[in-house]
Amino acid sequence: MKKKNGKKLKILFAASEAVPFIKTGGLGDVCGALPKILKKLGHDVRLVLPRYWSISKEKYGLKPVLGPMGVSTGNGIVWCQVFEGKSDGFPVYFIEHESYFGRAGLYDDGNWEFGDNPERFGFFSRACLQLCQDLKFQPDIIHCHDWQTALVAPYLKIWEQRNPFFAGTASVFSIHNIAYQGTFTADAYGFLGLGRDNFTDAKFENFGGINFMKGSIFYADAITTVSPTYAKEILGEPGANGLSIYIQRRKEDLFGILNGADYDHWDPEVDQLIPANYYSRDLSGKKLCKEALRKEFLLDPKERVPIVGIVSRFVEQKGFQYLMLVMHRILRDMDVQFAIIGSGDKGQEDFFGGLPALYPGKVGAWIGYNERKAHLIEAGADFFLMPSLYEPCGLNQIYSLKYGTLPIARATGGLKDTIIPYEEKSGFGTGFLYYQGTTAAIYDTVGWAVSTYYDRPEHMELMRKRAMLQHFSWLDAAKQYEDVYQKALLRRETWQ
Repeated sequence: MKKKNGKKLKILFAASEAVPFIKTGGLGDVCGALPKILKKLGHDVRLVLPRYWSISKEKYGLKPVLGPMGVSTGNGIVWCQVFEGKSDGFPVYFIEHESYFGRAGLYDDGNWEFGDNPERFGFFSRACLQLCQDLKFQPDIIHCHDWQTALVAPYLKIWEQRNPFFAGTASVFSIHNIAYQGTFTADAYGFLGLGRDNFTDAKFENFGGINFMKGSIFYADAITTVSPTYAKEILGEPGANGLSIYIQRRKEDLFGILNGADYDHWDPEVDQLIPANYYSRDLSGKKLCKEALRKEFLLDPKERVPIVGIVSRFVEQKGFQYLMLVMHRILRDMDVQFAIIGSGDKGQEDFFGGLPALYPGKVGAWIGYNERKAHLIEAGADFFLMPSLYEPCGLNQIYSLKYGTLPIARATGGLKDTIIPYEEKSGFGTGFLYYQGTTAAIYDTVGWAVSTYYDRPEHMELMRKRAMLQHFSWLDAAKQYEDVYQKALLRRETWQ
């Protein structure tokens, strides 16, 4: 294992969410799982999160530390409280500021983004650095994630350039989804204290406003994203959502590392949330899970009918607006059932939530999110549909593979990196991929999967077993991050 000067690295994870404390998407999974593995590799890992209203001090045994902590901003000192908890043996610190984080919702109120988000997360990024100093925890690496903590890397180079405490600290910035860049009006720039000379097109200026992610791309010592294919996609447009020229300037410092899966929680052999456990050599438990899924979602008890599962946010990225255009045709033309969990866009919620009334016994839907039901879909469905327009990594297809639930997905980002396309002649593959983001492609690929279920059951069995043997380990990912950390430290030494 590579370590700085033969010693373990001190690593601070700065994130806006992490399981088990708070999660809205894959970012929370990564920031909960990766530190745990790095800790097992021998590194001194700490995690810092906002103490949102929904994170219970009592539930997680959070204890106050440090007393009130003063955080410098462009508008002066902002005071906050710091709490400490534990997760899998490593310390987790929580920054509490009632005005910024004592509200329902992380980034929005369910309809609109919070207007003070630049101040909230600019303050949080500054607080992460102040926390290190007050704790006397001198990190080798600060690993920040997405726009919410993107400013940590610039602050290291702008505010802390001459601070001997951070003289050996390098930054790594991970892009989990480049569509969300942290773009705001310039009103907050004074509060952020980033300096007038940094308000340029190459750094923070964005059509007269601020772009948090652009600034981190300029200042971070290394940049990662969550799959090799996505790293290639964001070097051009439309994959980079307007940032390709800035990423191209840093392409030597860009690394695509595929997310792992937390198989402690997502493995049918040990899953405590499903009615029967099973593994690749004995799939009898999957049949029992399929029966339970039908009961849960009020589907007709037809044993010889495939079930397509969906667990997703209903946002433009996920592509369900295209599925909506062909869903009635699929249900009319194919003998197939659907079990759906999702929330987000109200129009999509209404559409998919209304399908059970139109197709009783053929479609079941739960609007919202439920962990037990999500595990049941992964275990009980035959297929898992992901019609994403783009997908930086994706985790549900990785979970689905482990459960022998074959993905039907568009070949983009991490979906392309993790799913082996089905070959109809040989039966080789682990899922059904299509390339064009069109309604016709969705209809045809769902039909292809359904026909394989009925006409080539021996291929289904081979694919299920092959899928369940796929393994996407956080240990493999963590070792790649170790290499990136070393590259970031070398890059830090060259910064002038």
